[in-house]
Amino acid sequence: MKSNQQNGGSFLCSWSGGKDSYFAFYRAVQQGYKPKVLLNTLNEYGDKSRSHGIPKELLEQQAKAVGLPIEFIETTWETYEERYIAKLKELHEKYAFTHAVFGDIDIESHRAWEEKVANAANVKAVLPLWQGDRKELVEGMITAGIKTMIVSCRKELADSLLGEVIDGSLIKKFEELGIDACGENGEYHTFVLDGPLNGTTIAVDTGSVKTHNTYAFLDLHRTTFQT
Repeated sequence: MKSNQQNGGSFLCSWSGGKDSYFAFYRAVQQGYKPKVLLNTLNEYGDKSRSHGIPKELLEQQAKAVGLPIEFIETTWETYEERYIAKLKELHEKYAFTHAVFGDIDIESHRAWEEKVANAANVKAVLPLWQGDRKELVEGMITAGIKTMIVSCRKELADSLLGEVIDGSLIKKFEELGIDACGENGEYHTFVLDGPLNGTTIAVDTGSVKTHNTYAFLDLHRTTFQT
């Protein structure tokens, strides 16, 4: 696995609320980095995450579950990079981290962007999942105890995937449907309910399915904690 090998620093985690950001966070901790803060990007209305459609209050409960503060940006796609860099600089001053952790796996343009914004804030980008085998990464998440639910996907996959928790049998279904195991081609997005770094499990109530363009989103309700 190719990644930044300088460990022992502190980090901000770029946090989607989904499996890849959680697993990257987990691996960074395993590699000796110290977590300081999570950063999520919301839509311009400030109520849901821009990419996954996860309500802000659920992201806040995820942060409580892993024992970290979470910071937010409200932005359109047009102002995304500008606001991301500005926020990263602001948080670098506030939390004094040395690295920014991202969950991308093998898309070079994503890595280039992450290194660009990290450099602009005078921190180093770390990609703990970089160049990992996609199926092996998902299997590693399951083995580590990361419980993650599919909360959005391509419309044609909604009946098969929405609301499902990823396990070995679902990976087999991915293969049958011709879906990338990690959803790296945009087939689906997830919300993490539990994991090895959690102090509590998040219980989610699901509602109706809403569609926007070519994507379907599962309506998620306010969570409660279980001990």
